[in-house]
Amino acid sequence: MKTLPDQVLNHLRDVGDWPDLTGTRYEVIEKIGQGGMGTVYRTRDTLLDRLVALKVLNLDLDPSQLAGRLTREAQILGALEHPGIVPVHDLGFLPDGRVFYVMKLVNGARVDDYVSGTRLLSEKLQVFLKICEAVSFAHSLGIVHRDLKPQNVMIGPYGEVLVLDWGVAGFLESLRDEIARPEGDQTSPGAEKMDRTVEGTVMGTPGYMSPEQAAGTVREINERTDVYSLGAILYFLLTGKHPEPVNRVGPLMIRPEGVPKPLQAVYRKATAPDQANRYPDIRTLAEDVQRYLAGIRVTAYPETVWDTILRVTAKYRTPILLVLAYLVMRVVLLLWSRA
Repeated sequence: MKTLPDQVLNHLRDVGDWPDLTGTRYEVIEKIGQGGMGTVYRTRDTLLDRLVALKVLNLDLDPSQLAGRLTREAQILGALEHPGIVPVHDLGFLPDGRVFYVMKLVNGARVDDYVSGTRLLSEKLQVFLKICEAVSFAHSLGIVHRDLKPQNVMIGPYGEVLVLDWGVAGFLESLRDEIARPEGDQTSPGAEKMDRTVEGTVMGTPGYMSPEQAAGTVREINERTDVYSLGAILYFLLTGKHPEPVNRVGPLMIRPEGVPKPLQAVYRKATAPDQANRYPDIRTLAEDVQRYLAGIRVTAYPETVWDTILRVTAKYRTPILLVLAYLVMRVVLLLWSRA
């Protein structure tokens, strides 16, 4: 009896798991990613003849319990119309009852792959500022991401930066309502027990997850929770190393080599264990990074006199060198005329 190669068997297994898109305008091409809740497929929109990404609830999950969470993710993305956030095109249900949504197909490299190449410091900081801009926009609508990490940020071939995977994101008002609502209260839309973020639930990724997330303290989740994760991403961009999970005094970070002290102060302030010691919002964090790029004093770093001299010298290096060259030339000419 002839056996099939493993490669063929794996392909057949994958095809067998493909969603049944009968009655829709979409055709599956291949699976491109899978998470704990959903699987993403490269799909063709036959009506518009374009490639899109289709995310569907995993087969091994009960759609009656978790359909609300995937629907909420699509609705959150639908509300976030920003160049740095993937737009949603469609939302629907498969014949087997599973929910799916269709979004723009993103091409490019994840941030964790991006930093493996040789990159200028200014280049990395510009990427970070674009991430901050997208998440700050979400905050302006009362939405927190709750799972910011390098794997959830994509950099496109033309330098576009996209923040992905809003599966555990939530509206701050909804999170507070869920905590205040009695456990048995099912009166609010989408308030299924399995779809609620109850106190004690831990959501996030170790190393990028704030202390309040690690403790499951949902009532303390707010904009500064994402500030913490952004500080950890900044650390990764600057060092190429993932921070270890938090301890009592903050995230465990290696001693960085070659990272300017003002930038060290920025990511340490962003990842302060106590929320009160972090930046109050993403805009303030981004402004400090912009100050560094502009050669202006960073608020998170208390400069010494020598630090100020070095910073000003670096900022005005060309004019200073020209003045020094002029003075040297004048001295040489003066000495030459007296000789």
